[in-house]
Amino acid sequence: MRSSLLRTPSLETPICLKCLLRLSRGTRWPRRRPLHHSAARSTATAATPLFRHDYFSAHIADAAVNTSSKSTGSSGHRVQQNAPPSLNIADDLAAQSTRHTIPQTAHNNDDLRPGLPRRRRKRLKDDEQASAVPSDFIPPGASSRLSTLSTTLPASSLRRLFSLYLSLSKPRLSFLIVLTTAAAYSLYPVPAVLLPQATESPFLSTLTLVFLTSGTALCSASANALNMIMEPEHDSKMSRTRNRPLVRGYIGRRGALVFATVAGIMGVGSLHYGVNPTVSFLGGLNIFLYAGIYTPMKRISVLNTWVGAVVGGIPPLMGWAAAAGQTATGSGGWQELLLSQESIGGWLLASFLYAWQFPHFNALSWTIRDEYKYAGYRMLAWVNPRMNGRVAFRYAILSFPICGALWWFGVTDRGFLLTSSVVNAWIVREAWKFWRKDGYKGSARGLFWAGVWHLPVVMVLAMAHKQGLWEGVWLRLNGEISEEDIWAEEEELAVLPEPHLQGTARPVASAVV
Repeated sequence: MRSSLLRTPSLETPICLKCLLRLSRGTRWPRRRPLHHSAARSTATAATPLFRHDYFSAHIADAAVNTSSKSTGSSGHRVQQNAPPSLNIADDLAAQSTRHTIPQTAHNNDDLRPGLPRRRRKRLKDDEQASAVPSDFIPPGASSRLSTLSTTLPASSLRRLFSLYLSLSKPRLSFLIVLTTAAAYSLYPVPAVLLPQATESPFLSTLTLVFLTSGTALCSASANALNMIMEPEHDSKMSRTRNRPLVRGYIGRRGALVFATVAGIMGVGSLHYGVNPTVSFLGGLNIFLYAGIYTPMKRISVLNTWVGAVVGGIPPLMGWAAAAGQTATGSGGWQELLLSQESIGGWLLASFLYAWQFPHFNALSWTIRDEYKYAGYRMLAWVNPRMNGRVAFRYAILSFPICGALWWFGVTDRGFLLTSSVVNAWIVREAWKFWRKDGYKGSARGLFWAGVWHLPVVMVLAMAHKQGLWEGVWLRLNGEISEEDIWAEEEELAVLPEPHLQGTARPVASAVV
């Protein structure tokens, strides 16, 4: 009887209930079978929980995308090729319980996920931040934009040719150079004997200003074109410069060289003919420093930034020397125009431009430091990032004493101390953030744009606060300067000795009066 009970039961062999329960212990059936599950999938779903947190947060689209990626094997797990299709959303969610990561592609269907309002708003905010412009993004230069614009114009049109050659001159940079030159020219203090009420013609010649600005612009265009001619292979490796005309092949090197030569000759010639030889020499020197020393030095040493700062400081010195040449009492040589006591204002403006370039350029170079490194340019931004921020902060602080010295030496009035301090505090604050945050969290972009606005604003404020400007306006508005005073001053000028007669017998002024 016992041996028969130990055999496998069949339909013909009778068995008691106790033995049947004992023999059935080897097969473990699920304690609870959901009504919507089939018998074929019961063993696959028994070991996994039926509901997950994804089900209650309504991440239905995530589950659908994950299921499709799982079927293709993109997640790296082995998947059964003949697995039966899911009959319910809960089945798909339960089948993903063994997965540890969620594919990134699941976040591309935010609009289809009905989730809770709070989570939906968070997903939309994250997507906006991901698709927004990076905090350190700097727009391409004007040369690249003009080169791209020229492609939309007819191939044989004059507008296309003008846009291409204008892009060689880096128009935005050239405009800032011309602005600083003209500002220095207008800031030159007017001697008392040459005030407008004492002379029939204005002190500063408008024609001289035209020659000065046009000659400076041509010299700048020549230097920038030579810079592009020397490094098209390296410009092609950087996003800001890869659309320049020489890189794209819109202009050949021969045509660019002809443009640079003609612009340089015309610029230096106009400065010599319309201004004075000293300013003409400074214009030619700037072309040589920028194209002959700064450009090749960028691939040799980080000191190229300091050389480039010297190039940027020369234009205001040119404007000051141009104005000083009209009041020269001697031969008007370079010693008198650049080394006399009256030339201090020009050197202060040159120092301001020299210091301004470090925070501005260091912020710009940090945003594309990897591209500079790939192109072979040795910049502080990648050679020594900490020093890059420290140098920017130090030179930004120098704007305070330089602006104070402009008032101390009588170039501007006292109000310039207050107005310039506000703008200087702005760039110093941005430079401090750039240094402390190592350029991250948008600090580089903030310093770059602060530098873009800092230079023209300070130049305009200096011209608005020129020493004696508002005093003369106030006296004329109140009628304190009369025609009799003007005639009296002209009579006094008539008895003043000529410069070459100093030391000889003076005419008696009382006899005229």
